Amino acid sequence: MTEKEFVEKNIRLSFEFSKYLLEHPELEEKIPEGAEVVILLEDDPEFNKKAKLLAEKSKKEGRTVVFVKTKGLLPTSASRLINPELVMT
Repeated sequence: MTEKEFVEKNIRLSFEFSKYLLEHPELEEKIPEGAEVVILLEDDPEFNKKAKLLAEKSKKEGRTVVFVKTKGLLPTSASRLINPELVMT
């Protein structure tokens, strides 16, 4: 996994986790303010290794680290539009 692939996957996971927190604010309340949230994927040991290295760096800097373990992402549709139609003028 390249650094670019890791960063892109981490951004995607962070975005999805943020959306999850909007739907589950009770979980967000359990995360200490200023904590480093590190997402780990059940089926991606290479990604997890890189994520844990970043977590160790944050710990050494004195930050609290919270790990979020997940099985992955559900597939999404390309668009959320319902039956779009083209109208020519």
